[in-house]
Amino acid sequence: MKPAAATRRPAASGRLRIVGGEWRRRVLSFPDAEGLRPTPDRVRETLFNWLGQDLSGLACLDLFAGSGALGLEAASRGAGKVVLVERNPRVADALDSNIRLLQGAGRVELLRQDALKFASSSPRAFDVVFLDPPYRQGWLDRLTPFLPRLLKTDGALYVEAEEALASLGEWVTVRSGQAGQVYYHLMRREDPQDAGPSSSDLPGHV
Repeated sequence: MKPAAATRRPAASGRLRIVGGEWRRRVLSFPDAEGLRPTPDRVRETLFNWLGQDLSGLACLDLFAGSGALGLEAASRGAGKVVLVERNPRVADALDSNIRLLQGAGRVELLRQDALKFASSSPRAFDVVFLDPPYRQGWLDRLTPFLPRLLKTDGALYVEAEEALASLGEWVTVRSGQAGQVYYHLMRREDPQDAGPSSSDLPGHV
């Protein structure tokens, strides 16, 4: 029998509530860590309204998983496969514990890895990629060259940042909002035949 320490849940300092889907209203715990800021309930509700409430069969990547708010929400709403990438050992331990608690191991894969290393080497392309990196560290600029590798041609990119973004590489903002000091964006690949209107000209921009 495994020692008790092997199954002990990590000490937690925060709570996360799944807002929709199969695991709706489930409350999960996560540890304190620098830069860890779960996407608020209201913002997640808005995002998944944009994406469509049912993500059945879609492959999703949460590249800076943190609390798992975005990736686990996607899995709750029917995503066929969700990959969570997290390099902080304590945070990854909490994610692993929460995946087990939800019995989501068949749909949710946790990789204890650096985000840039994964982005530069992943052989998989995803339908939806969530990017919520630590602010003011240049992560978005470093990751932009790898977006064509990570996203399918018609894939959706969700980005949280400390400033409003019109685009990242070939992806342009089609929906956006602000919650406090956080700007959040839904991006789609720019049509090369299109002149590339600003996000404020696109239908559904808020």
